Amino acid sequence: MTTVAEPAISSSSVDDARPHAVVIGSGFGGLAAAIRLGARGYRVTVLEKLDAPGGRAYVFRQDGFTFDAGPTIVTAPFVLEELWQLCGRRMEDDIDLRPMDPFYQIRFHDGEVFNYWADVEKVREEVKRFAPEDLEGYDAYMKASQANYKVGFEDLAHVPFNSMLDMAKVVPDLVKLQSYRSVYGLVAKYVKNPRLREVLSFHPLLVGGNPFRTTSVYCLISYLERRYGVHFAMGGTGRLVEGLVDLIQGQGNEVRCGQEVANINVQSGRVTGVRMKSGESISADIVVSNADSASTYRNLVPSPARQRWTNSRIERARYSMSLFVWYFGTKKRYEDVPHHSIILGPRYKELIEDIFQRKILAEDFSLYLHRPTKTDPSLAPEGCDTFYVLSPVPHMQSGVDWAQQAEPYRQKISEFLSSSILPDLEQQVISSHMITPQYFQDDLNSFRGAAFGLEPVMLQSAAFRPHNKSEDVKGLYLVGAGTHPGAGLPGVISSARVLDSVVPDAAQAKGAR
Repeated sequence: MTTVAEPAISSSSVDDARPHAVVIGSGFGGLAAAIRLGARGYRVTVLEKLDAPGGRAYVFRQDGFTFDAGPTIVTAPFVLEELWQLCGRRMEDDIDLRPMDPFYQIRFHDGEVFNYWADVEKVREEVKRFAPEDLEGYDAYMKASQANYKVGFEDLAHVPFNSMLDMAKVVPDLVKLQSYRSVYGLVAKYVKNPRLREVLSFHPLLVGGNPFRTTSVYCLISYLERRYGVHFAMGGTGRLVEGLVDLIQGQGNEVRCGQEVANINVQSGRVTGVRMKSGESISADIVVSNADSASTYRNLVPSPARQRWTNSRIERARYSMSLFVWYFGTKKRYEDVPHHSIILGPRYKELIEDIFQRKILAEDFSLYLHRPTKTDPSLAPEGCDTFYVLSPVPHMQSGVDWAQQAEPYRQKISEFLSSSILPDLEQQVISSHMITPQYFQDDLNSFRGAAFGLEPVMLQSAAFRPHNKSEDVKGLYLVGAGTHPGAGLPGVISSARVLDSVVPDAAQAKGAR
């Protein structure tokens, strides 16, 4: 991946007359924010702690294999296309997106398979195969998913929630949608077959939510997938990151990697810039944090400047699960394995309770298996396969010592895969890398190692999340998974779109200093 390391070389300079915006973090939310601010006349400096851009979308490369660290699914290409359009360019000239069909294959613990096809009628045939009596209920559920998409994504995802009055305005719609139900609760209203309930309700896990507690607004994901499809970027998700960095540089702005922010400077309740771990101070008219929202307030904003997001409030909040991810390359190709597989364990609700409530590392697991070389063989040496397998696990409050437990846990997953979907796996692996909740806490600065920030329950959604426009500090703004609208690629990119409504125009920002 192309990186911009210190000292950065770009057309941006301190002599640039444009008002200066500093963006902390180069995840998708931060990169999208930088592009939007650049399009509105700001000089933008993106500061990234890691040695390459991407944040959770970092790329690991070793032994000829390319491993996307984080997101692998593009479900709303139009949110990305808009960023290219803001720069007077076309995304299709830079990015090759390929539609997936099936979107993913869902495999139950006994080997039974549900293929989630792009074609609606083929999905209905799968539903009929599992439970013909639930076909009518499935159709009704998809109508409910469409209604949630209309309100939750089209109407509200890019709208700021700056006050409880803003929240009050949408309460009637949320009541009509039965948003007081959980995702699983809404699915269960329409579908009775236990396995179909699992097929239709697992989506919140993709954004850090518990299907039994996440507000049913997140049922919108089912319709979002149906309407726009599931896509993969050739070259991997890192290719999207490269494309966004190129857009930023084309605006005359810069991304500086290996640059960790120590604190956000605040004077008289307003940001004045940031101080780096290196001791360097960078002045700014506005600061946008794409860092974890809890860590932003707890570690970067001085305590005296915080009235709302105090340490005690941050610690009382509920956080998403974390992830164990094993990246591995094999010396053979597993031609029968699809691009995306969801492998469900023998327990569903009980395992989720272990992860979210009891915060214990269970003996069993459910997995997401990613084989990008099904679509793009260039991500591995010739004749080889690139994989990652992801297991949801509790965040760092579990007390698990990952330095001791990571390898035994990997072995357990490897043995399971070898006995099921990837025969003879242990003898075929020639490259291996792991990340654990410790990585999310230490390298990505995620509070308690939560992979997706705040858990997306009703009382931590919209106006109840840290606002995109800081409630505590003037000139400070937040994007990414920990603010509105939440985690997931469409969500974090939409959080940057919210800035169009809450960040002043460049000329006004300059005059405010």
